[in-house]
Amino acid sequence: MKRWPPAMWGVLFVTLLTVIYLVVVVGIAWGLIASGDLIAIAMGAALIIFPLFGAVLVVRDLMFAMQGNHLLQQLAEADALPEDNLPKRPSGRVVREAADADFERWKTEVEAAPESWAAWARLSLAYRAAGDTNRARAAMRQAIGLERAERNQAG
Repeated sequence: MKRWPPAMWGVLFVTLLTVIYLVVVVGIAWGLIASGDLIAIAMGAALIIFPLFGAVLVVRDLMFAMQGNHLLQQLAEADALPEDNLPKRPSGRVVREAADADFERWKTEVEAAPESWAAWARLSLAYRAAGDTNRARAAMRQAIGLERAERNQAG
């Protein structure tokens, strides 16, 4: 049986708390809507719409994280992850200058094989090490899309 990483338990706990919160908020919202007062109805509708919108965003982000972790697990099983040998600060963060220098290697790999999901996943890790979270997420989205297309072609 596959074991969940320890961080996943924290995610599950927070998700459970969020579900409990949503149940309570929906109860309050229903009371406001049932009151018949126009302002209360508007507030009740907002209490339902905004948390649902937030829940959709959270689910989307969790799906992204699970898909990205799946790709990184595939790379780990193939022994194709970059070696974690960059110098680190006492806080544990990678020294930015070293990450920037190492980044060029992974950028060149993507330029040589832009259709490789593995290259994009490694580039995502390089962006993350360099502290560029937005580009790291974009590169991982690209990797997920390429891996999905590759899987669909094969199956």
